[in-house]
Amino acid sequence: MSLLHINRLSLSIHGSTILKDVSLKVGAGRILGVIGESGSGKSMTAFSVLQLLPNGSACSGDISLSDKDILACSEEELCSLRGKEVGMVFQEPMTALNPLQTIGAQVAETILIHENVPKAEALARAAEALRRAELPQDRFPLSRYPHELSGGQRQRVVIAMAIALRPKLLIADEPTTALDVTTQAQILDLLKRLVAEDGMGLMLISHDLAVVADLADDLVIMRRGEVVESGPAAHLFRNMQHPYSRALLEASGHVPVKSARTTSAPLLQVRNVVREYASHSHGWWGQTTRFRAVDDVSFEIRKGESLGLVGESGCGKSTLTRAILGLEETQGGDILFDGEPVVVHHHANREVRRRMQVVFQDPYGSFNPRWRVDRLITEPYHLLDSPPQGSERREAIAEALESVGLTADDAGKYIHEFSGGQRQRIAIARALIIKPDLIVLDEAVSALDVSVRAQVLDLLADLGGRFGLTYLFISHDLSVVRSITERVLVMKSGKIVEEGPTEAVFDNPKDAYTKQLVDAAPVLPADVA
Repeated sequence: MSLLHINRLSLSIHGSTILKDVSLKVGAGRILGVIGESGSGKSMTAFSVLQLLPNGSACSGDISLSDKDILACSEEELCSLRGKEVGMVFQEPMTALNPLQTIGAQVAETILIHENVPKAEALARAAEALRRAELPQDRFPLSRYPHELSGGQRQRVVIAMAIALRPKLLIADEPTTALDVTTQAQILDLLKRLVAEDGMGLMLISHDLAVVADLADDLVIMRRGEVVESGPAAHLFRNMQHPYSRALLEASGHVPVKSARTTSAPLLQVRNVVREYASHSHGWWGQTTRFRAVDDVSFEIRKGESLGLVGESGCGKSTLTRAILGLEETQGGDILFDGEPVVVHHHANREVRRRMQVVFQDPYGSFNPRWRVDRLITEPYHLLDSPPQGSERREAIAEALESVGLTADDAGKYIHEFSGGQRQRIAIARALIIKPDLIVLDEAVSALDVSVRAQVLDLLADLGGRFGLTYLFISHDLSVVRSITERVLVMKSGKIVEEGPTEAVFDNPKDAYTKQLVDAAPVLPADVA
C-alpha cells in the first residue's frame, strides 16, 4: 500500500492551468525521483501535498497520505501534518533558516510547535536530530548560527528540522543544486540512510536525471504540468519511450562540438600567486593569524584554450578568480595577461581589464532589475576610453544579442521578462560586447536545467570558435568541465593538486583528492549514458 497516493491531481491558479491529471505514488521506505525542467510542475505538486499554495489556487483530484484525504483537511489539520507527518527540505537552506536564531533553537522549534514538551527536552531531541544529520554536538554546538556553517552544513540543519519528528514522508526539493560534488554526494547518501533507518518515503525533486540515478527506486518525469512517463527507475532508464524523457537523458550527457583553436602562446600567466587574509584575533591581546586562501599557485592559459578549474567550496577558486580579474591584490607572485601585469600600482590595469570579462552563476542577481537590457549589457563600456554612441551603440547591442541567439528587440525589455537560460545568454552578451579575449565563467551553468545547460554550452563552444575566445570555466560540476574544456586544474585548500588534459585527469586521476571528486560526481547508468 502507498504512503502517498496522488491521483489525477489538477491545479489552477487564477484560472491558469498549472497541473493536469498528475498521478504518482510514494511507498514507505522507497524513494521517488520527480524529474523535470523549471516550470514542469514538480514543486507545485510537492506544495499541493502540504497545501502550501498561493491565493487563487483551485485543486481537484485526490491526495491521500496514509489514507488521510489531504484536500478534505481543514487548515488546523494541515498544520498538524506539516512538519510532523510530512517534512520538507528546500533548495536554498539560507532562505529556509532564520539568520537570527541558533541552529538548536530552530530544530527545537519544530518539536515545540507540535508537542507539549519542556524546552530542555526539545533541545535534547534537536541535538539528536542534528547528530543523525551528521552534525554532532562536539563539533557543531546548538549555539551555532546559520552564517557560521558551510552550504552543505546548512542543508544538514534543514534536514534535521525536517526529520526531528520522524515524519512518514520527506519531500526534498532540489536539495543539492548549489552544492559541490562531494557535498552533494554526502547529502544524497544522508537522505538514503534516513529513509532506510526510519522507513519513511522520500519524494526527491530534481532537474537532473544523473542526480537521482543511483538513489531513486521509482521515477516520474514531468513536463508542462503533466506526467509524461513513470515507472521503476531501473526499468525506465533503459526503456524510455517519451521523446521528452529521451531528450532529458541525452541533455544530461551532452558534449558540445568544440573547434580546435588553441595556440601555444600563453594569454594568462599565473606565477606563484599567494593571497592571504587576516583572521580575527581571540580576546583583547590575542595575536592575529593569517589564512592563506591561495597558496603558491602557478598555471597558464593558452590563447583559444578552454581551461577548467574545479574543487570544493572554500578551496580558493573564487579568491583566485578575483585576483585574476584584478579585483584583489595578492601578497606574492605575478599575474600577467598577454605579458602585461593585471594590477599596476595597487589598481587593476585598465588596458588589461577591458580584455577580460566574467559571467556569474546567478544572472538575475548580477543584473540591476530596474535597467533595460540595452543598458545592462553595455555596463562594460565604462572600461572603454571612447564607448560607442548613437547608431554605433545600437548596432553593437544588436550584434551582441543576436550572437547569443536573442533578437535586437530584446534590448528594450527588462530582465524579469526572460527565462533563466535567456538571462544567462544576456550575461554572455554583456561579456562579449567589448570583444574580450578571456571570459571567466564562474559556475555559469550550474543552476540551469539540463537541456538549457546543453544549449548554453553549445553556444559557448560556437562563440569560442567564431570569436577566438579563451575560457576559464570554474565549476563544481565535473560533467560540465569534462564536456567543454581541454585542460583542467584541480584545487584543494588553496593549492593546485593536479592538472593536465581533461580526459586524462578524469579517467586516470593521480591525486587522491581528484579521485574523490570523480567518484562523487553523479553519473547515469553505464548502459544508458
